[in-house]
Amino acid sequence: MLLSLVVHTHSLRYWLPAAVMMGTAPVYLLTWAAWRLLSMLLPARLYHIMDDRLYTIYQSVVLFFFESYTGVEHGGIYVKRSAKFNEKAMADKLEQQIKVGTPAYLVIFPEGTRYNPDNPEVIAASQAYAHKEGLPALKHAMSPRVKATRVAVNTMRGHLDAVYDVTVAYEGTINNTGYRATAPSMPEFLCRECPRIHIFFERVDVKEVPEEAIFLKRWLHERFEIKDKLLTEFYESEDEQKRYKFPGEGHKSQLSLMRTLPSLLFLGGLTVPMLLTESGRKIYMKTWIYGTLVGWLWVNIRP
Repeated sequence: MLLSLVVHTHSLRYWLPAAVMMGTAPVYLLTWAAWRLLSMLLPARLYHIMDDRLYTIYQSVVLFFFESYTGVEHGGIYVKRSAKFNEKAMADKLEQQIKVGTPAYLVIFPEGTRYNPDNPEVIAASQAYAHKEGLPALKHAMSPRVKATRVAVNTMRGHLDAVYDVTVAYEGTINNTGYRATAPSMPEFLCRECPRIHIFFERVDVKEVPEEAIFLKRWLHERFEIKDKLLTEFYESEDEQKRYKFPGEGHKSQLSLMRTLPSLLFLGGLTVPMLLTESGRKIYMKTWIYGTLVGWLWVNIRP
């Protein structure tokens, strides 16, 4: 009985924040849709500013739970994976953002899929690709694909002074046999099972990034060879002073509660009144259903 209560209480550490994050999603979507309609007659720059602000509010709610609720020492990198890639569409969107002067950080994940020690077939396929291309096989990272990186960097080259090479590693991911385990999932983060995330940044002058595809592929793989050495040292070093650490002086990243709590209160304050009325609940549920359907169609069907 006591053990069951402990397990149930532990699971609430995940379900509570998950319920809040997912529960406020329809309100965020409705607010964004309303702004989208209102801004149709406004300058594109004004729309993008507010659109970015609304997205920041929702992501701040996510960061509230990761930073203030779990206590994880955390940085956020968001990934969009898709089997379909349209070079021209990506270049056009980037040029559009440049044209309207939208401030932005573009994050690219060249591995294409998450490194998963429990999926050796994918790792083997990645290493086979490296051998086929005449490149060194990687142990703790996937062989990078160059297409999206080339389009992004070459499209924005005139507006960049540098790119930042970011390597991420997680504490608490060595299993009982001494091997690297799968990276923490969202429930594990929210249950505070990953105490610390390590992020290694290296600034690379944009002039050092080749423009030609063949040279860029070699350069990008060399950057991942550096990552592989960093991760090998992080996870496998026999020197305990070097294990679970990146080289250089580390700094803790602390996000102020006042940067995230107002967003939580804002979206929560819009959600609760909606759920208290019958008409509000109907709109809420329809937004959930149709929003999920449209999102699925957008990701899986659009070219």
